[in-house]
Amino acid sequence: MNTEEKLRLRARHLSSALSLSYDEPLDIVRGEGAYLIDVEGRRYLDLVNNVCHVGHCHPHVVEAGARQMAVLNTNTRYVHANLVRYAERLAGTFPDPLEVCFFVCSGSEANDLALRLARAATGGRAVLVLDGAYHGALSALIDLSPYKYDGAGGAGRPAHVLQAPAPDTYRAPETARDDPGAYFAERLGATLLTLPAGERLAAFFAESLMGCGGQIEPPPGYLRAAYEHARAAGGVCVADEVQVGFGRVGSHMWGFERHDVVPDIVTLGKPIGNGHPLAAVVTTRAIADAFANGMEYFNTFGGNPVSCAIGMAVLDVIEDERLQEHAARVGARTLADLRALQAIHPLIGDVRGAGLFLGVELVRDRRTLAPAVDEAHAVCERLKSRGILISTDGPLHNVLKIKPPLVVSAEDLARFVYELDEALKTLGTRRED
Repeated sequence: MNTEEKLRLRARHLSSALSLSYDEPLDIVRGEGAYLIDVEGRRYLDLVNNVCHVGHCHPHVVEAGARQMAVLNTNTRYVHANLVRYAERLAGTFPDPLEVCFFVCSGSEANDLALRLARAATGGRAVLVLDGAYHGALSALIDLSPYKYDGAGGAGRPAHVLQAPAPDTYRAPETARDDPGAYFAERLGATLLTLPAGERLAAFFAESLMGCGGQIEPPPGYLRAAYEHARAAGGVCVADEVQVGFGRVGSHMWGFERHDVVPDIVTLGKPIGNGHPLAAVVTTRAIADAFANGMEYFNTFGGNPVSCAIGMAVLDVIEDERLQEHAARVGARTLADLRALQAIHPLIGDVRGAGLFLGVELVRDRRTLAPAVDEAHAVCERLKSRGILISTDGPLHNVLKIKPPLVVSAEDLARFVYELDEALKTLGTRRED
């Protein structure tokens, strides 16, 4: 079947709501490490896939899944060593008192379960989220995702949701410059004061570093103060680590650890299974006990022996290949290289992120911060033509996001920086005097 036939069948049998990347879609047939390979055999450096965390088709992960699949796959109503071993091992990567695991199949399921846990523990219904946030594709999570409900086809903010400003230091007003953490925390506290009469706060949901919000890293002190505000209002704090967890930030295993906070609930997905449909919620014993109110929680596929074998294999690779340390080292070098480009290309307004979770915001004017949307798209297309895959994100669709598999090499990242420089030159950007 050639590419044209695949596209024809896709158009006939799949919804047009399911988009394709790039002006000329890629027909990908293989993955290997940090590379995707198309039907013609061309290799593309994949700098946007934060799902295949330890590399596409890592042999240790593939072998672990195949070995267990050949023996048994069933549900968690039976006793199995893989389930308890993986739960113990995963919980061991978290600070106390986070010790109870629930296993599901996607980040969306994890955040939906976190919402149920929070409501059971607090008796509240209202939820505080950040502007630009995305927490999943289920109906309850679209309601918690300004990235969706404020976008095309969205119905706007639901009455039970409070929306605080994103802690975006690049677009912060002058009054926030001295202490942006305190400024945005104060704005969040003021948002909590708008809680409607009769409503109780269940939870504050926040990514430890915002993905769809534009690769935004909260400023120092912000997350700690935000957690204090949320807890004072009666809610629990949910750290959404679906995009940034498992050592991607380099300095720590979990993004929230960069901010010296301990959430009440943590949600995991994407990298946890290296492409296998696995996700998890990790919480405290007290919250887990509050949820055990007589209604059984069961997930047909969550925590099955194959998924747990794959999850343990992913942890093996992160540890054995020292991928967290690698992310810290090559991420810091890439961040410095991108900031060097920022000094010579006025189109680059901001460079930010941690480890291998980086963002480059493109603007047409550094004073007005007018988003360079068309230019960002053109850069992605130019890089694709040169065999490098990135994409855009952010509420204004002008942020280049760089979230590669953690096995990406320093040489590949240096090549990306070179090609980005060349792409920006084609757009007529010039060196500043």
